[in-house]
Amino acid sequence: MIRLAQQSDVQRISQLWAQMVAYHAQLDATTFRPAADGAALYARFIEDRLRDSFARILVAEVDGELVGYISGGIADITNEMFESLRCGLITELFVCVEQRRQGVGRQLLERLMLWFRACDVTSFEWYTSAHNPTALAFWRTVGGEVTLLRMRAEIPGEDT
Repeated sequence: MIRLAQQSDVQRISQLWAQMVAYHAQLDATTFRPAADGAALYARFIEDRLRDSFARILVAEVDGELVGYISGGIADITNEMFESLRCGLITELFVCVEQRRQGVGRQLLERLMLWFRACDVTSFEWYTSAHNPTALAFWRTVGGEVTLLRMRAEIPGEDT
């Protein structure tokens, strides 16, 4: 069952966030290093989003257990030097390992897209780790295509 997140879901969502970050840290320990109080900070972020009319958090329940969530909002993704580009922005999508490949992520995404459509938003964007082949494959199945690449390089030391 997919439903709107409630205040009573915040703790579980922050636990799922911690699982997601731990998984990503295995893929890229440089980018995904949560602060010691990262889960608590994320819980506060979720609480704020629950009160934000430009944000939407949905959760997935299976047999009464919260097994996934999606967080998104409506944003202008450009700065003042460019024409406004209002779109949906997905900040997180996570499904417990045991529930993956069961359609839960797709159901969460489809419900969020309904909200985007109701808000007259015609496209959505997201970030995903270049080191996460499972996520990349999922996003491609829903029509995702690369629009920008974020890159990183180490600065050579003086002795190089």
